[in-house]
Amino acid sequence: MRRSAPTPRVITVVGPTAAGKSDLGVFLAQRLGGEVVNADSMQLYLGMDIGTAKLTLPERGDVPHRLLDIWDVTEAASVAEYQRLARKEIDRLLAEGRTPVLVGGSGLYVKGAIDALEFPGTDPEVRARLEQDLERDGSGTLHTRLAAADPEAARVILPSNGRRIVRALEVIEITGKPFTANLPGDEAVYDAVQIGVDVERPELDERIAVRVDRMWEAGLVDEVRALEALGLREGRTASRALGYQQVLAALAGECTEDEARTDTVRATKRFARRQDSWFRRDPRVRWLSGAADRRAELPHLALALIERAVTA
Repeated sequence: MRRSAPTPRVITVVGPTAAGKSDLGVFLAQRLGGEVVNADSMQLYLGMDIGTAKLTLPERGDVPHRLLDIWDVTEAASVAEYQRLARKEIDRLLAEGRTPVLVGGSGLYVKGAIDALEFPGTDPEVRARLEQDLERDGSGTLHTRLAAADPEAARVILPSNGRRIVRALEVIEITGKPFTANLPGDEAVYDAVQIGVDVERPELDERIAVRVDRMWEAGLVDEVRALEALGLREGRTASRALGYQQVLAALAGECTEDEARTDTVRATKRFARRQDSWFRRDPRVRWLSGAADRRAELPHLALALIERAVTA
């Protein structure tokens, strides 16, 4: 059932990685008297700072950021648990008359927070069997199986993301329907204004390459080495994060650091395309240019869009 949510509405800032979502989220939270609620699945992990481009404390501009650093790297991600935590933060802020600003590029997390999304149950026997298949055959083989059963799910789930592939195949087997058929449409739980930050592909690709270089210069390898000592390699979700997965491979001697960096750039570009495709399917997302020559006006255009929606 759709809730009647008074202003201030929930604001979401979505789009591909490196588009400029984080800075825009801080600006909107400052201007609207709100707080940022993280919707980046990997920024939930404690200590995964450099590789996830997590804003530093000074960059957060005294704006509280919720749902950062809440899970250890050994904990498997759960969209259902994120949904519970995110709605708790949203409800708290709305009750206080403040504006929740969800910021992140994890499409299913955003959808789980603001839409009527219920998650199918799990079957331990099916899950155990699929995880054995993953261990024996690898994620690529399971991704091929998923593509045959649900091409749409295979299109948005990375072939390297064994955990999500296993979950999609589990849901298909349990429900007898495609994984994507279990995802509802756009029935809203909250009255939300959704802003997408759009950057043309050549510029975004260049930003990604520069960002990865800066991550390496900032000490990503040392960050991964420290997290490895805390169990990162055994973390079913965190170990698959972009950058972290590649550095772990380098530390294991499976490739050189230069090869890890190149693969991180390549994989991040592919991931950005999947993010863009996910959010483009939602007609409620209002897209604004985040191009370098439009950067100065982006915050004010976003604020004007929100104000028009609130007064509509």
